[in-house]
Amino acid sequence: MASIRRTLSPAYHDRSYQNGAGFSSPSNKFLPNGSSKHFSSSHLPFLFNAVNIVYRKGWRRSFCRCLFFFVIGFVFGIAPFGYSDTDVRAKDFTFPELKPPHANLRFDDQIVTSVSLSVNTKLLEPKESTDIIEPLKQLIVVTPTYNRGFQAYFLNRLGQVLRLVKPPLVWIVVEEKAASHETAEILRKTGVMYRHVLCAFNSSSVKDPRVHQRNAALEHIERHKLDGIVFFADDDNVYTLELFESLRTISRFGTWPVAMLAQMLAPSKNKAVLEGPVCNASQVIGWHTNEKSKRLRRFHVDMSGFVFSSTILWDPKRWGRPFSNPIRQLDTVKEGFQETTFIEQVVEDESQMEGIPPGCSKVMNWHLHLDTGNVVYPKGWLLEKNLEVILPIK
Repeated sequence: MASIRRTLSPAYHDRSYQNGAGFSSPSNKFLPNGSSKHFSSSHLPFLFNAVNIVYRKGWRRSFCRCLFFFVIGFVFGIAPFGYSDTDVRAKDFTFPELKPPHANLRFDDQIVTSVSLSVNTKLLEPKESTDIIEPLKQLIVVTPTYNRGFQAYFLNRLGQVLRLVKPPLVWIVVEEKAASHETAEILRKTGVMYRHVLCAFNSSSVKDPRVHQRNAALEHIERHKLDGIVFFADDDNVYTLELFESLRTISRFGTWPVAMLAQMLAPSKNKAVLEGPVCNASQVIGWHTNEKSKRLRRFHVDMSGFVFSSTILWDPKRWGRPFSNPIRQLDTVKEGFQETTFIEQVVEDESQMEGIPPGCSKVMNWHLHLDTGNVVYPKGWLLEKNLEVILPIK
C-alpha cells in the first residue's frame, strides 16, 4: 500500500529525519539560547514529549501549536516573578474622616434655632381627597309676558342678565293665548336654557292676567318635578347679578327688600318707596310698609321679593305640610294681596323665612311702574313701510 507523506514545511527542510533520529522541537527557537533549562518547572519535559508525539500527526500541528502557547501563557501567569504584598487590610480602604472647619462662635451671638414664616399654614395644607364639592342649586325663573309696547325691550334686558348668571338655570317664560314666534326668537338668541309655556286660561275678565300665567308655570314645575329655587321675575323689573347668586343660599323660603322708583309713582297714590322685610342678620323680625290700604296684609313683600324651594309644590311631606292642596296664586283677592295669600300657603310664619342679604340692608332689585298702554307698537314687531322723511346721502 502506498503511503502518502505530507510535505514538510519549508522552515524545516534543513533538518534530516532518519530512522531512530531524535526530534528537535521547533519550540526551542522561542526559548532563550535554544534551551529550556531556564524554566524551573518540572512539568515542561512531560509536556514537550506529549506535544512531540502529537506533532507528528500533520493535521494536528495547528491545534498542538495553539495548545502549546496556551500552556506557556498559563505557566507564565501563575509563576511568581516578583514580590507582591498580599496582606490586604481593611485600614487600606477606610476613608479619611471629614470634619467641618472650626468656627469661632462667640457666646454673645444669637443662635437661630427655628425659622417661622409669616404664612398661614392652614392654606398650604392639602385638602382631603374625601371633600365633595356640592353642586350649585338650580334657579327656576318664572316670567309672565304679554303683548305690549316694551315687551321686546323687557325680555331682551332680562335675558341678557340671566345669561350672566352661573348655571344651572332654567327660564320659564309664559305667554297667554298663543306662543308668538317673536317671543321664541328672543328666547333663542339669549343663549339661556328656557321653556316656553302657554297659558290656555281665558284671562280677558281678569285685571291681572299674570296671576294665571304664574299658575301655569307652577303647574309645569309640579308636573315635571323640577328641583330648584323658584323666583317670580317680572320682565319689567331691574335685577342685579348679586341677587341671583344670593338665591342659592336659600333652603326653604327667602325674602329681601324691593325698591320702587319714586318718580315713577303717581303723586296721588301713597305707596312705599321700600317694601320688604326688616332683618336681624338672616332672621325676619318685621316689614317695611307705609301703605294704609295694605296694612291688613300678613306679609308685606313684592312679587319679585321672595323665593321658595320647588319641592314644596310636589313633595309636601318633606316639609311637613298639613295639607296637600296645590299651591297656586288666587285671582279672587284684591290687587296687592296675591303675594301674601300665596306666601301663607308656603310658610306658617317668619320663623321659616330667611332674609338676604344678612341684615336685609341692601337693595338688589327695583320695581318699575311704567304705563305702556298708550304706546303703539308695530304688529309682528316689524315696520311695514319706511319713514316719511328720507334724507339723501351727500
